[in-house]
Amino acid sequence: MILTDLPMRTSATVEAVEDRVPNDAIARRLRELGFVDGEQVQVMAVGPIGAEPLLVQIGYTRFALRREEAARVRVRSNGSGHA
Repeated sequence: MILTDLPMRTSATVEAVEDRVPNDAIARRLRELGFVDGEQVQVMAVGPIGAEPLLVQIGYTRFALRREEAARVRVRSNGSGHA
C-alpha cells in the first residue's frame, strides 16, 4: 500500500520510496529525510481541505507532506494503531 492509503495513527513500516521520474528529486529528498526501508511511520493528522497536507511521523520526527509526495512512499501495515 502507499502512505496516502494508511489509516491515521496506524503503525506501518516503510518498504521503499518510488521514483516517479528518472532522478526524482522529491523521492531522493524523502529518502534523505529518513523514509527508508524498515523505518516505522504513521499518519498523525490530515489537513482540512482535500485531506492535505498529511502530518507524518517517522521515528521521532514529524513532516507535513503533500499527498503527491506521500504517494511515493510504499509501506506495509503493522496491523496496530497507536504504536
